[in-house]
Amino acid sequence: MKDKVKRGGGRSQAKADLVNLVAGVKDAIGIKQDEDTSFPVKIQGAGVEPFELQVRGFWLVQDAVMTLLSRDEVCPRSNLSLALAGTNLDPHAELQSLKGLKPGAILRLVEEPYTARSARVHLARVLELLRASGPQDALREGRSPSVLETLTHTLTADPSPPNGKSLKRSLSNTKTETTTQDGALPEYILPGSSERPVMALLPQSSQQQAPSYLRDLSLSCWNPPPGHRKLQGDFLYITVVTMEGRRCDITSCPKGFFLNRSTEDVFDPRPAQSSPICHCLTDLLCHISPAFKQTSSTIIKNRPQLSPVEVMPTPYHTLSWLGPPCASRTHKNTFTRLGVDEQPATQAPDWNEELQAARDLPIGNLEERLQRDRSLLQVNSAFVRAVMQGTETVVDGFVEPVPGNPEDPAFLWGGLFMSQGAASAVFGGERGRRAAQRLELKGVQAYSDIEGLQGLHTLPTAIVDYRGVRLSAQGLAPGLEGSEQDQGAASRGLLYGVNAGPQESPHRRRLLQLLAHAAKCLCIQRHVVLTPNSHQVPLFTSVDAQGLLGADGRFYILDVFRSFPADANFCPEVETESQPVTGEEETNESCLEDEETKGCATEGWPENYHSDSGLPKSFPHGLCRLRPELVQAFIQHKHCQFSQRVREVFGENGGFVECATACDSRATNAVRAACKEVGSVSDIIFEMRFNTSVFCPGVTFPPSESTSIKLQERLQREAAAFILTHQIPAFVEYCLHSNEAPMDGASLKLALHQRGINLRYLGYVIKTISQSEHKERLRHIMRSVIGEIFIRSARRVFNSFIQGVDVPTLAAAVSHFLCCLLVPHFTPTAVGEDTKKKSRRRGRGAGPSESSPWSTLTGAELWNLVCQDAVETYNISDSLGSGLNHMVEHYGLQRISLLREFCLKTGVQLRLRDYLLDNQNKAPIGPDDVLNIFPLVKYIHMPTVDASKAYHAAQNSLQKGLLDQAHEHLKEAAYLFGRVCDDLHPEACYCHNLLAKVAFLQGKAAEARSVQQKAVVISERVLGFDNPNTIQQYALLGVYVFAGGETALAQKCFLRARLLMLTVHGEDHPYTATLDSCLGLVLTGDQRGQFLKNALRLNTSFFGPTDLHTALNQHLLAQWMCSKGDYRSAMTHEKEALTAFTSLFGEDHSQTRCSKDFLCTITQQAVKVERSLRQTGAECTEQTVECLTASHETVLEQMVLVTGIRRITQSDRLQEYKKKHLELKAAVAKELGFNITSEFVASKTVNGGQNSSDQDAGCGKEAEDEGSPAVENASESQQEQLGEESAAIVSANGHVVEPVEHNQHEEKTDVDEGDSEDGDRTASDAEVKIVNGESEVRENSTANGEIKGDVTADETKSESNGVKGEINGALDIAASPPVLKSKGTWADVVSKTAMANGTGHKDTVAVNGVAHSVTANGVAEK
Repeated sequence: MKDKVKRGGGRSQAKADLVNLVAGVKDAIGIKQDEDTSFPVKIQGAGVEPFELQVRGFWLVQDAVMTLLSRDEVCPRSNLSLALAGTNLDPHAELQSLKGLKPGAILRLVEEPYTARSARVHLARVLELLRASGPQDALREGRSPSVLETLTHTLTADPSPPNGKSLKRSLSNTKTETTTQDGALPEYILPGSSERPVMALLPQSSQQQAPSYLRDLSLSCWNPPPGHRKLQGDFLYITVVTMEGRRCDITSCPKGFFLNRSTEDVFDPRPAQSSPICHCLTDLLCHISPAFKQTSSTIIKNRPQLSPVEVMPTPYHTLSWLGPPCASRTHKNTFTRLGVDEQPATQAPDWNEELQAARDLPIGNLEERLQRDRSLLQVNSAFVRAVMQGTETVVDGFVEPVPGNPEDPAFLWGGLFMSQGAASAVFGGERGRRAAQRLELKGVQAYSDIEGLQGLHTLPTAIVDYRGVRLSAQGLAPGLEGSEQDQGAASRGLLYGVNAGPQESPHRRRLLQLLAHAAKCLCIQRHVVLTPNSHQVPLFTSVDAQGLLGADGRFYILDVFRSFPADANFCPEVETESQPVTGEEETNESCLEDEETKGCATEGWPENYHSDSGLPKSFPHGLCRLRPELVQAFIQHKHCQFSQRVREVFGENGGFVECATACDSRATNAVRAACKEVGSVSDIIFEMRFNTSVFCPGVTFPPSESTSIKLQERLQREAAAFILTHQIPAFVEYCLHSNEAPMDGASLKLALHQRGINLRYLGYVIKTISQSEHKERLRHIMRSVIGEIFIRSARRVFNSFIQGVDVPTLAAAVSHFLCCLLVPHFTPTAVGEDTKKKSRRRGRGAGPSESSPWSTLTGAELWNLVCQDAVETYNISDSLGSGLNHMVEHYGLQRISLLREFCLKTGVQLRLRDYLLDNQNKAPIGPDDVLNIFPLVKYIHMPTVDASKAYHAAQNSLQKGLLDQAHEHLKEAAYLFGRVCDDLHPEACYCHNLLAKVAFLQGKAAEARSVQQKAVVISERVLGFDNPNTIQQYALLGVYVFAGGETALAQKCFLRARLLMLTVHGEDHPYTATLDSCLGLVLTGDQRGQFLKNALRLNTSFFGPTDLHTALNQHLLAQWMCSKGDYRSAMTHEKEALTAFTSLFGEDHSQTRCSKDFLCTITQQAVKVERSLRQTGAECTEQTVECLTASHETVLEQMVLVTGIRRITQSDRLQEYKKKHLELKAAVAKELGFNITSEFVASKTVNGGQNSSDQDAGCGKEAEDEGSPAVENASESQQEQLGEESAAIVSANGHVVEPVEHNQHEEKTDVDEGDSEDGDRTASDAEVKIVNGESEVRENSTANGEIKGDVTADETKSESNGVKGEINGALDIAASPPVLKSKGTWADVVSKTAMANGTGHKDTVAVNGVAHSVTANGVAEK
């Protein structure tokens, strides 16, 4: 890592704001402090007191300057440079390359002349100090705030630490604070409470109110300078009103700032008498105002000592649905009229050129790649901000449309081309238009994500929803925005597409090469379509795509909204038209018959598919496409079928060895037969591609394509059916056994999308849950799905509703809509009644008022509209019931949760106050409660290539049990994320979360706590203060601070997580049980038992009485009963825990034995108490009862297990694998009658002795048998003997819970998350397939005889991107292949491994027909 990121300090971003760079470089450089030597230098000059600064050799000079600008001694000065021995230093030179720079050298600060821009930057820097941004500023701007500082009371009376390490200091100060353990908890946080206060979500900040330094600071009325003064160097004029009441005019010039002679009535720009020219504005203000000079010393002291991640602006806007409590400003904003935040009027930026220039940056080394990634992120974030601003300007009516098509108005603003798109009847009107815009963005994202595709470009693209209108925004394409005279040149630039016409040129050949490469990466099949004039056009893309050669010499691809295969479940009318397209009328006639099972059922649909599901059916729009995640999952599924078929054919022809060694065509024939059966586009290798033009209305294919089109229709039907037959059941199975199941609409959407399930299938998710025998255990998922359907349908109605509202009545209309939505049978008051009342109070008569169309909407009408949309979109008839009250009572939905979801999906921001939504007689939301409506932007996510690779490398190391290596990778990833995005990125949050977890598992609790604090802040600011991921980050922070002995702060973290959980979803969720268990461990008194009992109730209802979650809760309750001396009740709960442990692990498992021992101890104590009561009487009970209290270490171990943090030991996995492999060889050799060498017997004996000793010592400490990581899945059954597992897991009572089985399950996978750990695992197949020269490892997990899912090595690689979207960002640590003890033969081993195309295979070990392969990506390669 040291060599890779040695030159880590460079930050030469010309367009970056100076303040952001100052904060960012501190964060980026700080991580490298342990790896590079540093030395001190002395800083002098520029009017500052001399001081010493630690610098590093790999820093650039500009990095040292920016570090200086952040020092209190220099702040707020700017526009400085460094000089050594009288020579100014090059900003881009490395310090270690400077001659004469050695420890103790003197560097002088040199005041550089200002430019017009640098003068404004200096003013912005001064204003940042004078403004002292309050805690409500983020809410006022609609941004999600960070609450952790407020929660931990970061700002104390001692402002001495100047380094911004606020979070660490706050935690150390919290130890002495009075917390909830000394008093009763609020009623609304206790189990069973139905109160949901909104005010508690955003507690009042502990930041002190900044003192007043000036009365006013604004641009002068004489600004801007006239021409003759510009020629003399005047930049701008500033007016200052001091605290003494003196009004002064200040001139900004290249040398600095000076006081001029202008007044309100007279313009005199000459310098005032005895006025100095000060390079820093604050020096001049001190000269003008004695009061400012007296208070200026407190400017730096009152500056919030926050870490950079808390103060730097996020790249993208994260909406906060709650605004400040007071809609108006609480204090006068003195400095808004200075205008330094306003960019001067310049030419509109060329967003396309900026983005392509960033993409074309060199990527030869790490430093260049980091600069490229950072530049891409900066350009894209600036583009998104411009899109937000432009959308508000356009929709608010400040921009005139471009003359042309009035039905599809387009707008040009700020270098952006913005339009709604044409509402085509073919695509489905308004909904089809919105779908086309969304799919276009997804297509651009897909082409942008292709690695190694240099030369094919896409335009900067974003879509934004604002006030019911969806606009598509793009940068202007080069050569396409000219006048009519230029259209000929533009048409000549069209090299590819249906309308391009026949042409041949080197540019076209190069473009076709790029498109062919992209088609391979996106699994798009090359196909031929017919134009209206019967001309055959070969395509590597969808039929709509166009390839252009821009005026800048770059190749562009446009109109990629149909880049993914069509969803055949919603293409019924195209099904009947697709066959005559190919010219095969006989097939068409057969498919037109109503005999489904005899006709089209054999062409891809499962048997009885239509009668069971009602699909295919029509949809409100005609652009239903499969998600890329679904395409990848389906390809993996087909590969499993291919592998199984090859193995079967080998078995029919004498086995693998005979087919592989024979010089005949049996192996090739087996592969060909398997390829044909699974639908491979090639007959010699497994290769799946899709024709994106199939099932598209109006597209015709030549007769020569008939066979291929028929195969494509079959594949796409199978892929569509795969959603209902595999993916939705897998999602439901995952939710059944996960305590981190979706909590709100965003997490539900993410979980479905990771499995390739579109949201239009929500109705079928409801159907699957309703038909499940575990329907009651899935009620939290049913609740989330019903709420998501309701809110999404309400949003579509709202979009139509709000477009017809005039701007002056927007707030009233939005509040009226919310009242109709959340209050059943809401009837609006008479039109104009409120106005008349207010007018009478003011003493004026009310004039005639006109009725507004929106004001006539009633609750019943709105409910009918929502239900109608839900039926049309999600195919649900009676699931919503008769009204909102039915949904609340039947599904347990909360009105406050629905209100939050609606605001987040529409951009509405409400005032922070408590809303009484259960009041049926009064409107709960008024016009004054609606503070704003913000644009919601969907944009292209720019890659963080090297950081993501390091993050995924850490995950691979964790799977191998290499904690130290994983820790190094995670530190590197965290540093790289800081370099690229200043850590303000969702994946950076997950990286820090995993880094904290690994550090904690290594025993570094302090480091884990510090890193997790950062993860919490990132999650709050980037994902949202009440995002489900933030809830889990707070819970993990509570564990780490508890490990450091800070029980009071741990309580705050857990209570904060529970409060957010209650607001987001409610109490009835499995993760609430996790939080309640943690609260039961950290609280005291009866409140502890209250939370533990609630956790037991929830776990029993969601997982059953014999699940490990429930068993742990039973034990925790027994432990609490013992601490109270109630041994009789403790015995009851521990007996239940023992029954569950015995059912899960067996009687010989260490956890079961430990539970037995604990039960014996309880029983002995109970007998002792009973005997004492009989002998001495009840009055002496308190003296005779000995209360059993768990130690802090035991409680921490229990908390670690409850929250899902793994206990992992470190080992040499290669040696471990060799031992297990030798054991297996000996077992098989013994069965076959071979001799066993004494060396192997000795090694086996030693190993067995170690396992035996581990079993004996496994009670009360972490065992060290084999020492590699294991997955601690509570619901897995035991198939391995005690001591044979590769890691130990801390149990609830401080003993060791050893995992009973290994599973290659990752918590973050998109495709295979349906692999459930529940039930008895009867087989675990893993085999190596060599296809196209690439090896893949596949593991088939079979539970109760049913195949649950298939996962391959390629799938794991492709799914690594899905990690970034998971709620927790954590990773289950996969185990090494288990030691298989059952008997088998080498023939079984060989017959279980298939070969494609005669390629060789890896060594494989297997017993009982179960093959476990280990490749180079696994533990070891034999």
